[in-house]
Amino acid sequence: MFSGIVEATAKVLDIGRDKENVHFTLSCPFLDELKIDQSIAHNGVCLTVVSISDKGYTVTAIKETLLKSNLGSLVIGDEVNLERSMKPDALLDGHIVQGHVDQTAVCTAVEEADGSWYFTFEYEDSGENVTVEKGSVTVNGVSLTVVNSKDNSFQVAIIPYTYEYTNFHNIKSGTKVNIEFDIIGKYITRLMKKYIK
Repeated sequence: MFSGIVEATAKVLDIGRDKENVHFTLSCPFLDELKIDQSIAHNGVCLTVVSISDKGYTVTAIKETLLKSNLGSLVIGDEVNLERSMKPDALLDGHIVQGHVDQTAVCTAVEEADGSWYFTFEYEDSGENVTVEKGSVTVNGVSLTVVNSKDNSFQVAIIPYTYEYTNFHNIKSGTKVNIEFDIIGKYITRLMKKYIK
């Protein structure tokens, strides 16, 4: 489990393919603290460390992960948001994030707002995923508060710190991002569909 508070960004060093799997090798500031079999969220996607070298570590994404996320479009040199899994005694500074991306969304606008930024994202409406005003959403692994919630789009406000220390500074109109919707909202939506006719 994660909280959506990005620890650092990583650079993609290498991308290898093995049948339908893709192996990503990345560098990161806490490389010497990593262990094999450790879970790390990459742009909000929980992946397992499978090998570590002096220069970086490697994780593997399966076909389903590549189809549901933006990881399949990564190229060498891209910047990825990282978060290690939460410790049981850690403060929940963000919100409950599973590391299971629901779908991708596309940035449709970036507006400056006197030192901060408003990012607008649009996603395909499956009828399963919703946002609510002042609710939580995870964008590329970043826990954020929804503003201007609509049927298939929403905005988030990004402060300078988040803009600088995550890959939000690389997001522009047309950029594809990973979205994990609030787990409580997903359960409520499913239950309403099942029991309220």
